[in-house]
Amino acid sequence: MDADAFRRGPITVTAFDWVPRFAQGHVRDLRVRWALEEAGLPYETTLVAQGEQRQPANLARQPFGQVPTLTVGERSLFETGACVWRIAETSEALLPSGTAARDDCLAWVFAAVDSVEKPIAMLAMLRFFTKDRDAAERAQPDIETLLHERLTRLSDALGEAAHLSGGRFTVADLMMTAVLRDAGRGDLDPFPTLKAYVARHEARPAFKRALAAQLAPFAENAARYRASAPGGAAPNS
Repeated sequence: MDADAFRRGPITVTAFDWVPRFAQGHVRDLRVRWALEEAGLPYETTLVAQGEQRQPANLARQPFGQVPTLTVGERSLFETGACVWRIAETSEALLPSGTAARDDCLAWVFAAVDSVEKPIAMLAMLRFFTKDRDAAERAQPDIETLLHERLTRLSDALGEAAHLSGGRFTVADLMMTAVLRDAGRGDLDPFPTLKAYVARHEARPAFKRALAAQLAPFAENAARYRASAPGGAAPNS
C-alpha cells in the first residue's frame, strides 16, 4: 500500500455495528478513522454485526476475528498499529519527512502500543473481566505499579512539550493519545501533563469527526440489540 494506492482507493474500514456502552468510543477502528481524517483520505465502512466476528467473512480479513481491517483497493491489512502507520506514510500531516524524524515517530508508536498499552490492557482485564476476583485483586497492585512507572517515564519524556516528536502533531501523538484514553478512571490523575495532552488532541477536528463516525452506527443499531436482549434491554448498555 503506497500513497498512490490510497489516492486511487477505495478505502474501507471494518467496524462493529454496536458495542456495549463502556466500549463505545474506544473500539480500535477509531484510531484508523482518526488517521484517515488527519490525512484527508475519504473512506467507507463495512459494519460487522455482533455475533459475526468469527464468521468466515471476517476471519478472512482479520484472523483473530477482530476489527478493524483496512482495505485499500484490492489489498487488506489488519492490526491497528500497522494500519495507522501505513496511513501515516501517505501524509506529511502525520509523518514528517526525513529518516531520523520518521524513526523517532516509529519508536513512539511502538512505545504506545507496547510499553504503555500493555499495562492499561492488563488492568482492564483484571478490573472488569477476570472471573477469579481473588486472583485479580492479588495481581492488580503490581500492574498498577507498573503502569504508574510507565506513565511517569512518559510524562518525564514529554515534559512541557505539546507533542512527542518533532515539535508538532504526528502519528506518535495520535497513537499515544488513543492508548491513554483507554486508561482507567483515576490512572491519569497523578499526571496532569498527560491529562492535558489527551484533552488537547481530543479537541482536534479530525478526532471529533472520527469519534462521531464510530458512534453513529451504535446509536442507529441500539434498538435492534435492545429488542433481541432478554427483558428488552441492550446487554451491558
